[in-house]
Amino acid sequence: MTKRHEERRADAYRKIQLGGLVIKAGLAELPSNVLLGLLIEGRERMRDPDIVEQFARRGDKEFKT
Repeated sequence: MTKRHEERRADAYRKIQLGGLVIKAGLAELPSNVLLGLLIEGRERMRDPDIVEQFARRGDKEFKT
């Protein structure tokens, strides 16, 4: 397998993982512009380490359910 093929395969796998997270979060039915806005808002809020910790705890809780 060529390096380029491996990189494309890894990229596809990562995109599938991210799509699964969107589905698990119950966001798959949102219009794409709303979803993108939500993600950008989250990215901006993550400048605060306390918010990052809060998001991490919430994500851990969701993975356990």
